[in-house]
Amino acid sequence: AMLDMLVADLDKEMQEMDVQEKDGQNEYEAYMADSQAKRGADAKLLSEKEEAKAELEAELQKLIGEAQLTLKAGMAKGEFIKDLHAECDWLVANFGARKEARSGELDSLKNAKAILSGADFSFLQRPAATATGRRLRGPA
Repeated sequence: AMLDMLVADLDKEMQEMDVQEKDGQNEYEAYMADSQAKRGADAKLLSEKEEAKAELEAELQKLIGEAQLTLKAGMAKGEFIKDLHAECDWLVANFGARKEARSGELDSLKNAKAILSGADFSFLQRPAATATGRRLRGPA
């Protein structure tokens, strides 16, 4: 009877081990299937992220190029403004001399026109030298 009990216990333990082994095998297969599905999803996600990264890098290069063009245009505009400012400074600085020269030219043209029309300026005196040493334009 004792030996029968040992055989029964041994059979019972072997059945429990078979059940545990089958459960373990089923869990392992389920785990492997889940892992394979997760690897597939991760691979898909990785490829989507790599594609998005490539698109963003292309956009970044485009924006860098546009920024460089904008910077060059701004620098060119600044150079133009600097040159324009220098030209305006020169015009302002020489305005009086240019105005005096234009006035002298107008007087000379009026006198030339009058002479060609028959007027006689021979009795007029020529103006004296100015303080700068230049002679003003007078009748010719």
